[in-house]
Amino acid sequence: MKHLKYLLILLIATTFSGCGFYNFTGSTGQIDAKTFQVNFFHNNADLIEPGIDRDFTLTLQDLIQNQTNLNLVSNGGDLIYEGEIVDYRITPMTATADQQAAQNRLTIRINVRFTNKKKETDDFEKPFEFYYDFEGRDLPTGSTLNTAIKTIYERITQDIFNESLAKW
Repeated sequence: MKHLKYLLILLIATTFSGCGFYNFTGSTGQIDAKTFQVNFFHNNADLIEPGIDRDFTLTLQDLIQNQTNLNLVSNGGDLIYEGEIVDYRITPMTATADQQAAQNRLTIRINVRFTNKKKETDDFEKPFEFYYDFEGRDLPTGSTLNTAIKTIYERITQDIFNESLAKW
């Protein structure tokens, strides 16, 4: 019985020793920051779709809040996300025999500036882009547009998160 007690202690000790520096963001190191701020991402694209700037800003805030224990602040954050929507375009991808678009692609590109006040070597400025293909007969309005923007923003915000915090 005495050996069973030591075996159990050894098993518990080895189980928890492997989890020392892992966090749920997938990052191998600890995040020193306690707060983050997401400044408003203005829409500077040639083609303007109303409201996508606000939606992107809120989507990025929500993702970081849901995947970290950082606190959102309006100014003075340890981590600062800012930038602008620089491209919003719809292009035909394939055509039918009667010269109609069989498939269209909505592409959004967002330029992001990330500042880490605790670790300046993590700072970056770079564009993030993704697209959504939809049927040529569908107009990029209503539910088609909402689905497209939601899909694009999910991918772009996850890419920004991975680049800034997860280091993947």
